Amino acid sequence: MFNTQFVVSFALLLSFPLLFLFIPCILSPKHVQISLPDELDDLALFRRATLASLDRGSSAAPTSKPKIAFLLLTNTDLHFAPLWELFFRNNENLYNIYVHADPSSTVTPPGGVFAGRFIAAKKTQRASPTLISAARRLLATALLDDPSNAYFALVSQHCIPLHSFRYMYDHLFRRPVSRPRLPAPSPLHRSFIEISSEKPQLWERYIARGKNVMVPEVPYNRFRAGSQFFVLTRQHAQVVVRDRRLWRKFKLPCHNLNSCYPEEHYFPTLLSMEDPDGCTGYTLTRVNWTGSVGGHPHSYGPAEVSPALIQELRMSNSSFPFMFARKFSPDCLLPLLHLAQDLIFRD
Repeated sequence: MFNTQFVVSFALLLSFPLLFLFIPCILSPKHVQISLPDELDDLALFRRATLASLDRGSSAAPTSKPKIAFLLLTNTDLHFAPLWELFFRNNENLYNIYVHADPSSTVTPPGGVFAGRFIAAKKTQRASPTLISAARRLLATALLDDPSNAYFALVSQHCIPLHSFRYMYDHLFRRPVSRPRLPAPSPLHRSFIEISSEKPQLWERYIARGKNVMVPEVPYNRFRAGSQFFVLTRQHAQVVVRDRRLWRKFKLPCHNLNSCYPEEHYFPTLLSMEDPDGCTGYTLTRVNWTGSVGGHPHSYGPAEVSPALIQELRMSNSSFPFMFARKFSPDCLLPLLHLAQDLIFRD
């Protein structure tokens, strides 16, 4: 009797370290899976957007002035809505807004320019294929909604504009970046999306789903990394929504969740394969990765908001200045509004 109790007690004592070792793995958060009904629903939307583009003609001129479609991904209230209201003011015929709000989050739709601009949304999760689906859903909706949408700017609830709307509009439509190997000045526009083959831990991210899972569609030498946020031309938005081949790979679940960031790889990989000359290779959204924590960039607080910060965030090594910046905490709204008229929107 004594020996049995001793053995059981000793076994339990030895098991405690093992429990501490394996419980985090057992209880670690699982990525949201894309259900078959959601996948079929998205495919139907993408098919409608593709067919509509074919019916209109991919190179058909819009019936009005070209517009910028602003695609907003959010899972919180739009704390910077008053700042964006000032950004859009008096430019009503030159933009459209589409908001994808995670339905599992409590998001209060603001009025003003955001009223009625929330699209049918599905649950999203950071570092999962659901963010790719959400961005594609926004692109497809914007393609269907207005043939005058010529540029598609994906931003988050933590993004702020760094220039006036007119400044951005003029740069995108009146100062196009010529394509390589075409006579300059070229009338064709290009997409602003970061595309890199030299990011740290690129191999670990490539094999996050398994060592040979991505081949043959995506060999390692074609795998690219970039910012989650971009400004795409209409041609490239169509490329994204009609893709099936690469999506079959990128929607697969990851085995190594610490290296799984499909939303930072799918778009640059797809567009670098389809039309590398049509992309600038850089983004228009400034992000500060100094002192990043848990894969999140630096988040600016109200004490950091100043004229000097805005000027610093605008500066770029490319031919275009940065047009957006992230990530800002919600309590930055008031100091940003104080700078809006005299600095941010005064170009």
